[in-house]
Amino acid sequence: MKERVGAVDQNLKVIFDEFVKPDKPVLDYMTSISGVTAEDIKKATLSVVDIQEILRPFLSTGTILVGHSLDHDLKVLKIDHPKVIDTSLVFKYPNARKFRRPSLNDLCKSMLGYEVQKAGVSHDCVHDAAATMKLVLALIEKRIGTTISQSKEDLEAKKSRLFVHKIPHNVPSELLERVLSVEFSSKEFTIDVKQAKTPGGYYCAVVNFDSSRKANKAFENVAGNKLEDSSGLPQKRIVFRLSCCPGGSLFVRKMD
Repeated sequence: MKERVGAVDQNLKVIFDEFVKPDKPVLDYMTSISGVTAEDIKKATLSVVDIQEILRPFLSTGTILVGHSLDHDLKVLKIDHPKVIDTSLVFKYPNARKFRRPSLNDLCKSMLGYEVQKAGVSHDCVHDAAATMKLVLALIEKRIGTTISQSKEDLEAKKSRLFVHKIPHNVPSELLERVLSVEFSSKEFTIDVKQAKTPGGYYCAVVNFDSSRKANKAFENVAGNKLEDSSGLPQKRIVFRLSCCPGGSLFVRKMD
């Protein structure tokens, strides 16, 4: 869910930064990832409808809305806008599969020379908004290319990760770690959890290993047949049962 909404203008000045008052109970704030605490939400006074009204003057007919994976954000905010620049669609990996979108962090490292989302540091939507605007300004003013270059180190790092998706919202991150350690037959990994895009929806996570060899071995250890996701990447379905909460299923796939 979107617990905080941030926006900047073309001069990188913050024009909006507010926490959202949820209309349903929050089951897991994922504070280590989102940076949002229960106290932050307790103080929130603005609903999604309120935020729509506040943002409306900024979204005039001629305004171009800039963002990364904007379709998700606009869906949650229930806003439709005709003119957008979505950096997840503008920039491409060389020889990328049809549906593969670059992450904002990969774009910033490749195009701007810095990480916007460092490991172990809470997510900040205002920093993301500023980074996205910098990318578009660099594209327009400096005429940078739209093909993302990746070093051998970056490629090896990507192969050392697995992507877990369609994780039920009622499975907290500590239980997810238990499920994966059993399926992977290993505890030698760390997990970066990503927030659900919609309230009460599935969330996802990136599992980090020390090497591509360990990541491949963990994937092979998962029981079940290999499937393919919509972009043709290999994945497997994990069905789990937990004594403390209802069971369910999720998918784990390779990153490349």
